Amino acid sequence: MSEALSPETGYVDVEGGRLYYEVAGAGPALVLVHAGVADCRMWDEQVGAFARHYRVIRYDTRGFGKTTSGDVAFSDRQDLADLLSHLGIDRTAVLGLSRGGQIAVDFTLEHPEMVDALVAVAAGISGYQGPATEAELQLFHEYGALSESKDAEGLIELGVRVWVDGPGQPVGRAAATVRDRVREMMASNDRSHREELQPRALEPPAVERLGEIRVPTLVVVGDLDFTGVVAAMALLGERVAGARHVVVPGTAHMVSMEQPERFNGMVLEFLGMP
Repeated sequence: MSEALSPETGYVDVEGGRLYYEVAGAGPALVLVHAGVADCRMWDEQVGAFARHYRVIRYDTRGFGKTTSGDVAFSDRQDLADLLSHLGIDRTAVLGLSRGGQIAVDFTLEHPEMVDALVAVAAGISGYQGPATEAELQLFHEYGALSESKDAEGLIELGVRVWVDGPGQPVGRAAATVRDRVREMMASNDRSHREELQPRALEPPAVERLGEIRVPTLVVVGDLDFTGVVAAMALLGERVAGARHVVVPGTAHMVSMEQPERFNGMVLEFLGMP
């Protein structure tokens, strides 16, 4: 972490699994949901800044970090609701990046009574298939080939290249520290998790229901991200009434890791903190 903190840590039993979580700070609740190429450690630069004002909760979703799960069907949305119930939290601001952003959006739709504010960063939108350039389609094909051949090392290096440096960007564009941290988290997840996860999708999907989101919403994306991610965040910004849409220049998918000070200030300002 960027600052010395002594977080509360623990596990909570959920349907067919156990979620690992950390809690730091005091005040209104703010939950952080990590990306699919990371685990809850990706928020190290955020916890110290946010915990000055909030009770900050970060956790590992199933298939990641220290969380464990059986080969069962489950709901990421219900997992988050169960975690908050375990911590005695009735309402919270929800911040998620990438896959975590999709969970945050879906959770807001399924549990609107529990959400005070939504921050969606480079998020997926369930049910939405964004556009892609020919070069991006080739990257997806490369992903598929590496997955088919079970080339874990190749998948990790490609993941670092496209999600950290950005699709079509020079290898090493992003800071080595960010690249190395994402590489380590991806490798750790690959070593530790072999679950056949069966997440239950939100029905109807979020893309059909974005107008239902009524809480203050901040939408953030880097301009070096995939075309489909940029389009998804534009759609979210358009369909959620009053949403604030910010495009961060010179930044790829992992906005909070690549631009932590700017990101922290943006989020705190949006949430009404100095």
